Amino acid sequence: MKRSSVFVIALFLAAVLRLHASDYKYVRTGSERDIATKAIPGYALMGGGSDLDEAFRFLCERGAGGDFLILRAAGDDDYNPYVNSLCKMNSVATLVIPSRNAANDPRVVDIIAHAEAVFIAGGDQARYINWWQHTPVEDALNAHIAAGKPLGGTSAGLAVMGEYIYSAQGDAPDDPDLTSTQALANPYFGRVTVRRDFLKIDLLRNTLTDTHFAKRDRMGRSLAFLARIVQDGWSANPREIAVDEKSAVLLESDGQARVIGLGKGAYFMQINGDVPTCRAGTPLTLHGVSIHHAPRNTRFNLNAWTGSDGDSYSLLVEKGRISSTQPNGTSY
Repeated sequence: MKRSSVFVIALFLAAVLRLHASDYKYVRTGSERDIATKAIPGYALMGGGSDLDEAFRFLCERGAGGDFLILRAAGDDDYNPYVNSLCKMNSVATLVIPSRNAANDPRVVDIIAHAEAVFIAGGDQARYINWWQHTPVEDALNAHIAAGKPLGGTSAGLAVMGEYIYSAQGDAPDDPDLTSTQALANPYFGRVTVRRDFLKIDLLRNTLTDTHFAKRDRMGRSLAFLARIVQDGWSANPREIAVDEKSAVLLESDGQARVIGLGKGAYFMQINGDVPTCRAGTPLTLHGVSIHHAPRNTRFNLNAWTGSDGDSYSLLVEKGRISSTQPNGTSY
């Protein structure tokens, strides 16, 4: 064989290897060696916007000085110095998993398995569902949860923590968010994509998690998501934990939740009535939605689904229009 032919074959094989190589990115600060500590379960549900020091300290404390891992589908390691400045951990690292190929890499799974605390960053939850669901990354995250280790997420990271997920798979990268007006007018509009069964957190079973809530007026679209869950036969009484920007819900393993931050707090929602009209091309009609608004420094018990402070009220939707029992008629 001529030398030129050998050279061409070598180039071809190198290209094939690059094509199939895992494209994950891993940046670590602190100790290069993992340590095993006795982690404590707990969940930090962050609504997006400004990061809350207290929520990260919550995860660090429950990580008990072990290895703190930030997961992303895109982006850089800018969380590393922030978390490292807040917490005394053995290491702080960012793992970017930008494809299904990377999500199948054994090294990626091993990195997750050795973390004591995991935080899922914001971004685009469609990437988490498209690239991570039904892969070893999903299995590794659920093993982390089953082992009683702490987990947190903000924005898109929180959106994928509940059993039910607004997956944003119908959105185009340059499109604005799905609006409440669009979802209420047609709960089967192509951008109303609701998925389930990514992470298995017992306290968040039968629950949708949403973010940037009051700030971006997401009540209407959340009501459409809940109605779809009923209409599609997944649950008769689905719940939702909706967290506003600059707010977080810190959840203990016994179901006790504490609301922190400078935003409007959290909204704990449940369908208790019927869904007379939820079909394609027709405005939504939905009855019997109970809401408990928990502002900062209040508590809520997920097991009893009751709050000690805050305001409770009801909403209904008639032909795409929301009515509230609050004195001022507001949904929030």
